[in-house]
Amino acid sequence: MLSILEFFRNLPRKNCSVCGSQIDEKADCYGNLCDECDHPAR
Repeated sequence: MLSILEFFRNLPRKNCSVCGSQIDEKADCYGNLCDECDHPAR
């Protein structure tokens, strides 16, 4: 049985649903858009 830390370490990196680039994980990262695609000026 995997420990909870190993489970989260083995999760795949999140990718932006618009451009496909990898998303830098943050403490409150629930979205699926990168900072560039989620910019309010766009």
